Amino acid sequence: MSLTYRDAGVDMEEGDALVERIKPHARRTLRPEILAGIGGFGGLFQIPRGYDEPVMVVGTDGVGTKLKLAFLTGRHDTVGIDLVAMSVNDVVVCGAEPIAFLDYFATSRLRAPLAEQVIKGIAEGCVQAGCTLIGGETAELPDFYQGEEYDLAGFCVGVVEKSRILDGSRVRAGDVVLGLASTGLHSNGYSLARKVFGEQVLEHADALLAPTRIYVKDCLALREALDVHAFAHITGGGLPGNLPRMLPPEHRAVLRKGWPRPPIFDLLEQQGKIAPDEMLRTFNCGIGMCVILSPSDVDAAVQLLQARGQVSFPIGRVETAAGLGEPEVVIQ
Repeated sequence: MSLTYRDAGVDMEEGDALVERIKPHARRTLRPEILAGIGGFGGLFQIPRGYDEPVMVVGTDGVGTKLKLAFLTGRHDTVGIDLVAMSVNDVVVCGAEPIAFLDYFATSRLRAPLAEQVIKGIAEGCVQAGCTLIGGETAELPDFYQGEEYDLAGFCVGVVEKSRILDGSRVRAGDVVLGLASTGLHSNGYSLARKVFGEQVLEHADALLAPTRIYVKDCLALREALDVHAFAHITGGGLPGNLPRMLPPEHRAVLRKGWPRPPIFDLLEQQGKIAPDEMLRTFNCGIGMCVILSPSDVDAAVQLLQARGQVSFPIGRVETAAGLGEPEVVIQ
């Protein structure tokens, strides 16, 4: 008897079925610039009108071990939002508008209903970010993953006017750091969180699986209305590891403790006996995005964000630090 690809664990018919299942989800994300998307060998899109010197901004990321919770709970409809968020939130930091997103979904054996739930979440993330799910790749890798496990990677393309790129060079001493509230851990620190909670991790699944906040439309609205000096996406490394990336040399951000944070962080800190400095290096601790702007613009920024349903609060200021090698964050 001759062998087939299915005998080796790869079901091409299931892959074809998945393509048909995801087409309605992808259609929800379409932008007018898209020329060809799902189903072709490559996604085609043209630069949106209104740019004189368009610069492409690209980003890529994954979801990490947060996926372990999806496997344990059987809840797969939100990790796709996390996947999109991690890339589009990075791209918007440069002042760019995300316009196209692609995903990579790899698993041991393709199960179209499960994969559809994941990609439905990816489409929802793209809707929240205002970009098109233009394509992706699904890979069946028998014996590489176990059971129903899978892995995800995402790739985002954005565009920004060259003269309006945000790179931290406009940040000045006296600027205020405005923190935008996170929805929880987002997609960082899950190896430590699972170690802390151990067998009780499922008791905290709702808080731990809360999808990453997508800040794209809020950031772009701020950029259009106010003179934003910089954004900083707070991911792995927390505030000390990410905020300095948008500060000029010989400057530091001095932050004041005491901003509000979701209860899951207090629980982690107490149950795991995690030192405050370790908390700040590992988790976002309630701040998913920072905006740096002049003091005169802070009240307007807070009001604009509040009207959009995004909680924000001033958490510190930028200072000069003569002789300082690399920019840093000081938390008092």
